[in-house]
Amino acid sequence: MTIRKVIGDKKEYIDLLLLADEQEDMVDKYLERGDMFVLDEHGVKAECVITKEADDGVYELKNIAVPPDCQRKGYGKRLIEYIFSHYSDCKALFVGTGDCPSALSFYHSCGFAESHRVKNFFVDNYDHLMYEDGVQLVDMVYLKRVR
Repeated sequence: MTIRKVIGDKKEYIDLLLLADEQEDMVDKYLERGDMFVLDEHGVKAECVITKEADDGVYELKNIAVPPDCQRKGYGKRLIEYIFSHYSDCKALFVGTGDCPSALSFYHSCGFAESHRVKNFFVDNYDHLMYEDGVQLVDMVYLKRVR
């Protein structure tokens, strides 16, 4: 298993990125300013995009995706652990997600705790209604992991 930073065309992974954030123009807002990492084990098993949000060690996990047939095998968690250790100046790592029990449970298992919410984020920023696990996404739930 290897984890590598993507130096070339990040759009090469657009199909995987769209699993986690299904509107391409939203992905475009952070893709070029972020660092992308890919976990490879006989093929890509997970990817993520990280942005530095402040000079005082604040980062945000903008996108993390694992192909459906590779989910629940520890790849996403392994990638998050790698990211947290890779950025030695990282004091706080944020992630935003929908108010969906499966996503919140995953992030809690990775050491994140709820930080704050952005009301109506999905309604105001996407051109269609967003659903995860059959639940309409309305508010963005931000979680935070601190060192």
